Amino acid sequence: MAEEDCCVVADEGTRRGPHIPLVLERWEREEVAWKTALSNKLKKQCTCSSERAKAHILGFVPILQWLPRYQFKDWILGDVMSGLIVGILLVPQSIAYSLLAGQDPIYGLYTSFFSSIIYTLLGTSRHISVGIFGVLCLLVGQVVDRELLLAGYLTETNSNNSMVGLEVGNASTGPVCDRSCYAIMVGATVTFTAGVYQVLMGLFQVGFVSVYLSDSLLSGFATGASLTILTSQVKYLLGLKLPRAQGWGSLIKTWVSLIQNLGQTNICDLVTSLVCLAVLIPTKEFNDRFKAKLKAPVPFELFVVIAATLASHFGHFKEEYSSDVAGAIPTGFLPPQLPSWSLIPNVAVDAFSIAIVGFAITVSLSEMFAKKHGYIVDPNQEMYAIGFCNIVPSFFRCFTTSAALTKTLVKESTGCQTQVSGLVTAVVLLLVLLVIAPLFYSLQKCVLAVIIVVNLRGALCKFTDVPRMWRVNRVDAAIWLVTMATSALVNTELGLLVGVMVSAFCVLGRTQRAQASELGKAGLHELYEDLASYRGLQTQPGVAIFRYEAPIYYANQILFKKAMYRCLGLDPVKEKAQSRKLEKQRRKQEDAAVTAGRDNGTKVKDTELTTSTQAFLPNQVNFHSVVIDCSPVLFLDTAGVNVLKEVCKDYMQLGVQVFLAQCNTSVLESLKKGGYYLEKGNGEKERSSVFFTISDAVHYAQSRTSQNGDCDTFC
Repeated sequence: MAEEDCCVVADEGTRRGPHIPLVLERWEREEVAWKTALSNKLKKQCTCSSERAKAHILGFVPILQWLPRYQFKDWILGDVMSGLIVGILLVPQSIAYSLLAGQDPIYGLYTSFFSSIIYTLLGTSRHISVGIFGVLCLLVGQVVDRELLLAGYLTETNSNNSMVGLEVGNASTGPVCDRSCYAIMVGATVTFTAGVYQVLMGLFQVGFVSVYLSDSLLSGFATGASLTILTSQVKYLLGLKLPRAQGWGSLIKTWVSLIQNLGQTNICDLVTSLVCLAVLIPTKEFNDRFKAKLKAPVPFELFVVIAATLASHFGHFKEEYSSDVAGAIPTGFLPPQLPSWSLIPNVAVDAFSIAIVGFAITVSLSEMFAKKHGYIVDPNQEMYAIGFCNIVPSFFRCFTTSAALTKTLVKESTGCQTQVSGLVTAVVLLLVLLVIAPLFYSLQKCVLAVIIVVNLRGALCKFTDVPRMWRVNRVDAAIWLVTMATSALVNTELGLLVGVMVSAFCVLGRTQRAQASELGKAGLHELYEDLASYRGLQTQPGVAIFRYEAPIYYANQILFKKAMYRCLGLDPVKEKAQSRKLEKQRRKQEDAAVTAGRDNGTKVKDTELTTSTQAFLPNQVNFHSVVIDCSPVLFLDTAGVNVLKEVCKDYMQLGVQVFLAQCNTSVLESLKKGGYYLEKGNGEKERSSVFFTISDAVHYAQSRTSQNGDCDTFC
């Protein structure tokens, strides 16, 4: 049998006669014991067949699905072109961002190479470019510098050649490890741990967490981190050899240290930095302004790197001016090496924030370009893909990766169709790793810093959008400002946490400040809207209609109650207090009159007492019924159901009946389980207090009043 619904609908015929409720029947839901449900779930998941195995393999390695359908003639030219251009751009950027992560240049090339191949195999986005991302490099670099300091490497200058006996790989008494070796060991361990987090999140199907990181939050976080990145690169622009500031307020500490050491500026590095900035900033603007007309962006960064390397080599900048250069970059690949298991407890917390940021950036970009080009990406599969882009390369001395917006935009604008372009990019990087890398020996680090700074233009330009953001949505603008300020001025990882908390409190605050309004009817239409917002709306005789635009739950139950009483102009609590006060006054008057009559030897009539207290009756209102429009109420919890009970009870004591209208099925279920419906004398539940439409509730209230003659029957 199907159970009866808790709502009633007024039949059309009742508009001219007695109200006859129409009861809807809901489909019966078969209750299944949790043990049975769990057993069925396990059987379904553990059942193995050839079709199921094939589906799992194809789902886990998406390239097996799209590569057989690859349209070679139509797509190959665009994929090759975009792969070549992105590969060329990645060469100087991979070397440059290695500085930000506290690593030697070769490891940046390794990272970009392996991540391009792995994401091609496992990713579901056709367009994003996975590789080095500035914010992640900054987070990794902060962890690396902290662990280097704890291990006894004081600064980059006085410990560059120091050797410390440390555990490497699995060996308990491994070979002597210098600063560079220990730095990449820390970076690879952080990367491995972050990748494990991401794969575990994929296994537990928690890809939905990306929805909690709003665009304003991510933008504010990236901008704050960009300020920190910019600050960290100023020492290279000036040729200063300063340790990276650690702890909270590192940005302020760094600027203080820079100002104190300005007298030690290396003039050669400063001049080189100014020349490179003068070349790259206008050329970047040129690429941006004419990107619609250019088939591909001109790789000015690569040209600057080549020219600067030649100038440094033939000008002997290192020997004559003590300019800091990239140094020896080996060719080929180093043998695989396990992460340092002993370091994992030290970096576990840092790796978690890095994993969240990397996944959030990757999913946001992949969904943005998928929506633009009309295909679907799987957030959980993206979690797997970016996780393995970190786990596998960590064995080859790589650091954390994610999608990068700039290179993704370049990839899309140059005709990319599939991730085959990622394989082409990997080939370009492989050529550099095997042949060209040693040629960058004389490249000044200040040139690499210039490349990083110039690529921060997009994030730093967000400051000019703040006034527009404030006009559009002040809440989002506030989230952006708080997240940006915390990330830049306090701590980068803390900025993300604070941004999430501020976003959550803003959502909670919106339910605390929900709009409450009294509704009126628009002409002959069955449309009810806010009386304060629209003209010409008509109130219904004897019925007040109230709307609360938020869920009703434990955090706003009291606010809902106060908003309703204030909006309708009838507060039962105050009325009862006033009634008790008037009753006390009436009794005093009655006692005084009786005493006076006894003294005068006369008897006071009851009618005289009644007449004398007419002025103290409770305030009279122009409605006998209240209809609550529940259409904006998404859910009710136990506190929400209880506060509705209290409202009904309070109003019924004043002779006012309360009805609910337009409740969704979730609210109906909560009302039923919470015992909202009253028991009649015959044991049946009173279901006539909840209606499917506002009109039915209004008509029922009016017809019931006309039948009974007054509103006392609602008490």
